[in-house]
Amino acid sequence: MLTTHRLAVLRAVVEAGSISAAARNLSYSAATISQHMAALARETGLTLLEKDGRGVAPTAAALQLAEEAGPLLADLGRLERTVADLRAGQAERLAIACFASAAERLIPEVVRAVRADRPNITVEVSLNEPVDGRGRRRPDLDIRTEPVGGAGIRLDGYRRHDLLTEELLVVLPADHPLAGARSIPLGRLRTEPWIDHDIYDSPVGQIIQNACGAAGFAPRHVARLDDHHAALSLVDAGIGITVLPRLAAVALPATVVARPLTDPVVGRRVVLHARRHPHRDPLVAAAAAHLRRAADRWRRDVTPDFPAAGGDG
Repeated sequence: MLTTHRLAVLRAVVEAGSISAAARNLSYSAATISQHMAALARETGLTLLEKDGRGVAPTAAALQLAEEAGPLLADLGRLERTVADLRAGQAERLAIACFASAAERLIPEVVRAVRADRPNITVEVSLNEPVDGRGRRRPDLDIRTEPVGGAGIRLDGYRRHDLLTEELLVVLPADHPLAGARSIPLGRLRTEPWIDHDIYDSPVGQIIQNACGAAGFAPRHVARLDDHHAALSLVDAGIGITVLPRLAAVALPATVVARPLTDPVVGRRVVLHARRHPHRDPLVAAAAAHLRRAADRWRRDVTPDFPAAGGDG
């Protein structure tokens, strides 16, 4: 049986680059770190450290073991928090996984409504784009993006609800030659410097790439980021243009404008997957209803011309 604490020490050594640096970071002595590494080597039957000049360095086996231990240690940390909550009598949790703009625009209303019914609940919100479940609870509500014309995805153990369909907008500096247009054909952007806010190629990025392909070009990226706020700051600096879903294109600086795209119109479908759970169905169903109302309000107030979302299943 491996000792998880020693695996954590191994990760600290790998991340710090040396035993002495890991000792400083963990407030241990170097001798204590060495003892943990020797004990872990005995537990695993692996050589974890090898001489490197005047010191030692992790072996390839140690590097792989440290990497594979990451998700385990993250999940263990979550379990320890659950135990602490159980001791404190505050164990009820609602886990929501979503993309960044949904977290900003839709989730606050859900959290407020759920906590009004259950004042002692803790709502955990994590980003699922890029997808990485490390250290995260299995979500009760999982909010995802799909292409408008694509087949709807269904997740095992979840009920699917179509929340809304919204257009994507081009965001460009207010002094750009195209800024005065009511809408902009996508093909007019083929020679523009593009700022990509989706470096990990999540569904929105794929929707944009496919739309550009349909318009006969590939975007010429001058910068790629994983945050739409940072992308907006580059547009504000006059570096290029970006394309954002309407959920993300709110509260824009006065120095930039957002315009609808045509030829083709580019859109996405926002979908909720609500977990089926015999003991948590009332909580999950109530939270899903709050989220659907928030999405309906957003669609009614901000995107009145886009088609309404479908039903559920």
